[in-house]
Amino acid sequence: MSTAATARPGFLAIELDGAGWDGAGSGTLAAAVLAVESAGFHVATFKDAPEAGRANALQRAAFAGPVTRSIALVPEVDTVYTEPFHVSTQLASLDYVSGGRAGWIATATESPAAAAAVGRRSVTGEGLAKEASAAIEVSRRLWDSWEDDAVIRDVATGRYIDVDKLHYVDFTAPEEAGPGYSIKGPSIIPRPLQGQLPVIAPLGLLGSGLVDDAAVDAVLVTAPTPELLTAEVRDARSRLRTGVAIIAELDVVLDSRGLAAADRPAPADSGRALFTGSAAGLAALLAPILAEADGVRLHPASFDVELDELSRVVLPELRRSGALRAPLQDATFRDLLGLDRPASRYADAAATAIAAAE
Repeated sequence: MSTAATARPGFLAIELDGAGWDGAGSGTLAAAVLAVESAGFHVATFKDAPEAGRANALQRAAFAGPVTRSIALVPEVDTVYTEPFHVSTQLASLDYVSGGRAGWIATATESPAAAAAVGRRSVTGEGLAKEASAAIEVSRRLWDSWEDDAVIRDVATGRYIDVDKLHYVDFTAPEEAGPGYSIKGPSIIPRPLQGQLPVIAPLGLLGSGLVDDAAVDAVLVTAPTPELLTAEVRDARSRLRTGVAIIAELDVVLDSRGLAAADRPAPADSGRALFTGSAAGLAALLAPILAEADGVRLHPASFDVELDELSRVVLPELRRSGALRAPLQDATFRDLLGLDRPASRYADAAATAIAAAE
């Protein structure tokens, strides 16, 4: 992750929710994700917006895993109205099918409809962040519950796993995190290829008594206007622990196909900064933001229309100027974020106990 002392070119992510605000598609999900990978984007994200007949965000990311080679695949997955054990194992599976390119945008949104669907009370206010904190913590414990060498495939003894290298997580959600639940563990799937998937959360979920910044690897930051994004990134950097990556959020409507951006349909208010203008203007805006942030996630108004300009003008110009790094080959999402692969917390504890007994 970038700091004032260790600046390096940033990365670009793009949201693939359907095709954008106008609902125009790019044919198939495979075509869309291959198009952004070919254009040079580093990360594709998948918003978990319910839509009749469509697979959820995690399933769409899993579909994209085997058809892509370098782009990181990062779905939004709710932490309030989903089962943490299943979220953890499904994300670990995504890491396997993508070859270590998976991540998780942990969301916590007020939704009475979702609460009614699962038969529980609706969560509001600080309760959302507390549930997110508990879900992230137990997921991380479950990912660590298999040591890296737990699978031994010992034909002579007929053992597939070394049970001494599987560990209980013994997690009980705090009372303030909603309906009480406990998870014994271990997980039902081996440790993810990355050890721990990078966890990303909106900056608004972090704070005292909410999600601790030690629980996440990156945060999403936005601002009222594009011109204020750099200042917001700097402010977030000053308040977070060293090592947390900052990803700026930006909605984009570009001049394209003979239409000025101002003449195209206006997007609904998303709460994110909105850029409206030319591709060259967007490149000029992004360069200083990428000098401060680790990356920027773009939300195109129309996937096909914006991608034409992004791939033809914006990404080439940013690479030419040195603001944008080249796509990483044969790398993990942790590599992109500059994160080392962590050891399992339980392996460290077991090694300490063995050393103490000797």
